[in-house]
Amino acid sequence: MKKSLLILFLLLSINIFSQTEEKTIEVRDADSNEVIEDATVFVAKTKQMLLSNSEGVVSFVLNGISNIQITHSSYTTVKMRSNTLKERRNIVFLKSSITGLDEIIVTKQHPHKILKALVDNSIKRLTVPARLKVYSREFFKMNGTNSYYNDGLMNFQLFGNSKNFKTDILLEQNRSFGLINEEISGDVLGYNLNDIMQNYYNFKYLNPLLDVNAKKEYEFVIKSYPANDDYYLLSATPNDNVKEFLDDFTVLYDHKKKIIVEVSSVVSPTTIANIKDKTSIGSKNIYKSLFKTIYRLDNSNYYLVSSREEIGFERIDKDKKTDIEVKNYFVTTNFSNHNYTYKDSEVFKDKTLYNKKNTILTNYWDLSGLTTTDEEEQIILAIELRQ
Repeated sequence: MKKSLLILFLLLSINIFSQTEEKTIEVRDADSNEVIEDATVFVAKTKQMLLSNSEGVVSFVLNGISNIQITHSSYTTVKMRSNTLKERRNIVFLKSSITGLDEIIVTKQHPHKILKALVDNSIKRLTVPARLKVYSREFFKMNGTNSYYNDGLMNFQLFGNSKNFKTDILLEQNRSFGLINEEISGDVLGYNLNDIMQNYYNFKYLNPLLDVNAKKEYEFVIKSYPANDDYYLLSATPNDNVKEFLDDFTVLYDHKKKIIVEVSSVVSPTTIANIKDKTSIGSKNIYKSLFKTIYRLDNSNYYLVSSREEIGFERIDKDKKTDIEVKNYFVTTNFSNHNYTYKDSEVFKDKTLYNKKNTILTNYWDLSGLTTTDEEEQIILAIELRQ
């Protein structure tokens, strides 16, 4: 009897395993054949969200058949069934939805005031309470050498209200390669996980544009967005006479629902060239800085999908200069508007995952929602071997 049950169990296990398949989608532009980065792929059966990397690639494991939706703010949405993905690596082409030229939108209100109203309304609309399963990935380079890497899978429980967002973090798994030494100060150790979600949900990174002096420092323009009639694109560019280190901002928003869809910022080469290098000990001369967040409205739920930050700077030390580059990625792989129960002792309270002892139960990075590129894989392996 026991032998029969064992055979039955093995047969069922083999059957389930055989139905589980890894699929890879490569997202490309239908006209130019160029890869498309930051396309959101939603797998309905598992409610998993994935983001295409710089090679346009997403990978996932699926047991059975599911509907799949691929969206991007500049392309027509594609819907398909997973059983149409016949190959291990499948190319899916997106058709550009841009049908005309963008036009400047003339408004009664100054764009600065419109942006303030957008931020206020977006904060109120964000779904709280909510649970976000998030995959975090960070690369650290010092003096041209890739020296540190970490990633982790976390659950963020959001609660409170629009005036006071709060989060608890439950760390599921993580891994770290490399060691941070005394040369690296805490201000460059990636995300501060204790307040990062509050910053995203309060749109804190838009504070320079919300400041009372912003109208003097920036030129604001609102244009139509040919890819989507419901969207407008607000841009804010530093004025030529401003000598401060200011970013160029673009804010994509739904002008009917009055919510923010994407935010991007970058420090232009012109701005960097006009800023005089600092020479005092401890100062930083930034040569690269970019930031992008994507938000999603799914029926009545409105939440953060992803963020990407990159910064490169030269730090002036007492007897040398240290070149530092940091790349951070943040992807929401699953969203739920339900609370979950946990103990206070289970809450992760450290600021970062740096030098956190590895906890690896599964190859979670393979199902992370953000597939590593070939170059990133080589970097991770090289750092791991040097450890």
